[in-house]
Amino acid sequence: MNTRSPRAPAPTFDTGHFRQALGQFATGVTVITTRLADGSFRGLTASSFNSVSLTPPLVLWSLGTAANSMPIFSGNSHYVINVLAADQAHLAKVFSTRGDYPWDTVPYELSRTGQPILTGACAWFECHNRSRYPEGDHVIFVGEVEHCEFIPRPPLIFHGGMFHSLA
Repeated sequence: MNTRSPRAPAPTFDTGHFRQALGQFATGVTVITTRLADGSFRGLTASSFNSVSLTPPLVLWSLGTAANSMPIFSGNSHYVINVLAADQAHLAKVFSTRGDYPWDTVPYELSRTGQPILTGACAWFECHNRSRYPEGDHVIFVGEVEHCEFIPRPPLIFHGGMFHSLA
């Protein structure tokens, strides 16, 4: 199957306009977490999460090619996608900025492969790092879900550049 098409004509809009249009699509908010070889943890906020397949169980998310955590997530065998609950906007903010090491104050448990699972997340997916696809200025990560759990709670929503809740 041919998965590539001819290039589209150059856009007639700028990236700011495109970003504002994308902001009209309400998304859930996730924090992707993993463990480094030295035993420390890394996490980042992502709203680019989606399901791909039920059989096998596949999900996807994307990361900017210039992100300093790209080598970590590209090279690790596993990661956890934590779906944040409505009362966890503070975690989305903590993991969306570079800076202090937040793991001393963030409550978590370890998955069976030693990956951090954020306490209170309304769902989490422990994934094998199955494949990566470079597209534009991002890399699309496809994870094969090895384990998942959920607690029915209102999710954290991102829309129009702000956090919201369904509650």
